[in-house]
Amino acid sequence: MAREPGAGGSAPKTKVLFLCTGNSCRSQMAEGLARRLGGARIESHSAGVMAAGVNPLAAEVMGELGIDISGQWSKDVSEVEELEPDIVITLCGYAQSQCPEFAAAKVKEHWPTDDPSQTYGTRAELLPRFRATRDELAAKIRAFLDRLPPGVR
Repeated sequence: MAREPGAGGSAPKTKVLFLCTGNSCRSQMAEGLARRLGGARIESHSAGVMAAGVNPLAAEVMGELGIDISGQWSKDVSEVEELEPDIVITLCGYAQSQCPEFAAAKVKEHWPTDDPSQTYGTRAELLPRFRATRDELAAKIRAFLDRLPPGVR
């Protein structure tokens, strides 16, 4: 982790990349949650095997926590190849099987997470599913931050 400190002498942040299939829901929520929960320790990014657009219900449930992901956009994994993440976390089996090698990644993890965008129903039926995914990701990110290996801080 021999990155140069940024302007003002601040310590380097650990770059974390969250990947899922469409970068529309799970990885978008994970990016926003990691940014908030990781504070100055984490530089959070997300991408998908393909870009599918940010799901408005994902943005809505994140807004309920005061986390604004409206400025995030859906990215194909090829758009982040130059990122050189320290940690790559896949959120679905498809992303895990299609994830390119990131040479700088010292840690690779797989967190299988249900995709609420693949369910159907009314808005009132869908919102609890999106909230459940958001809350599951928040718990996983908190646990991850608690055990973040010293070599990647």
